[in-house]
Amino acid sequence: MLKIDFTEKAIDEVYQQFMEHPSGLTKKKLHVVYLKALGLSHKEIERIARTSADSVTRYLKEYDKGGLAALSVSRTHRPVSSLQPYHDQIKSHFLKQPPHTVAEACHEIEVLTGIKLGPSACRDFMRKRLGMKCRKMAVIPAKADPKKQAEFLNDELEPLLEEEKQGQRKVFFVDAAHFVMGAFLGMLWCFERLFLKSSSGRRRYNVLGAFSVKGTDLVTVTNDAYINSDTIVDLLIKLKQEYPNIPLTLIMDNARYQRCNKVTEQAEILGINILFLPPYSPNLNLIERLWKFSKKKCLYNRYHTTFCHFKEAIDDCLDKVKSAFKEQVKTLLNPKFQLFGKSAGVTA
Repeated sequence: MLKIDFTEKAIDEVYQQFMEHPSGLTKKKLHVVYLKALGLSHKEIERIARTSADSVTRYLKEYDKGGLAALSVSRTHRPVSSLQPYHDQIKSHFLKQPPHTVAEACHEIEVLTGIKLGPSACRDFMRKRLGMKCRKMAVIPAKADPKKQAEFLNDELEPLLEEEKQGQRKVFFVDAAHFVMGAFLGMLWCFERLFLKSSSGRRRYNVLGAFSVKGTDLVTVTNDAYINSDTIVDLLIKLKQEYPNIPLTLIMDNARYQRCNKVTEQAEILGINILFLPPYSPNLNLIERLWKFSKKKCLYNRYHTTFCHFKEAIDDCLDKVKSAFKEQVKTLLNPKFQLFGKSAGVTA
């Protein structure tokens, strides 16, 4: 049995360190040394400290050779990836040519480095070392102009939203959604592949909406025929009736039925300001996010037996925007806009 002579001062130092040290492993080592200093046998130390005989001996030898400082030295093994020397090269390659699958990434890494990885090791390397994630690509219009979008956002849209914050006006983002009755398929966790009934026909429910960030106000006009300039005029009249005493600004895209004389003349009569987005700028229209949210809430992975039930589900979801879904909508439809620079996309 290892013999160590402890002075009273040494015992006090061990005890103090044992009580104060933040590291769990070092604390365990100090506990073993303190029990040894009290004269307990190794068997008793094993039982009280709940550790093995080999660990007790090893901890005591560390203390005997290096004192308290030796117990704080971390000997945790941290393996270094064989791909670490190629980290920057692989990252640069994947920035230019993102892989579609883990198997493709394994092949590309082997071509670049000569090192063959299994799928699990490759996935861990991309996630933990490169900071990559498997993300679904998004679509942006090919003709979108990032410079015009940035100018519109900074010079026109943000000042209006600031006025709305101050209570000086209401800003509504306007757009139409066309919900076609059918199967909306989404991802879910299940024990086997599930199937969703799909309704026959192509009946659609049209919703023309105006959404305001402040208060999550939503005003809608609906039908199962078409959205046209008359529908826009109906929305303008409805908005003015609901908000008669505050200036209104409507953010719209450049659809023909919106940017026509009938709409602009009616807006002028009602005293409503219409601000048209730059061409090909759906990313600047917040209500686009609301339509995606609504589909996930009431249509994805759900079968509606009749068109009437289909419409009721959509109406019920939109009615809850200001109540049950208010916090989710506030988070999702916050006025933070993504601008797409040239580096945001891939060509192949």
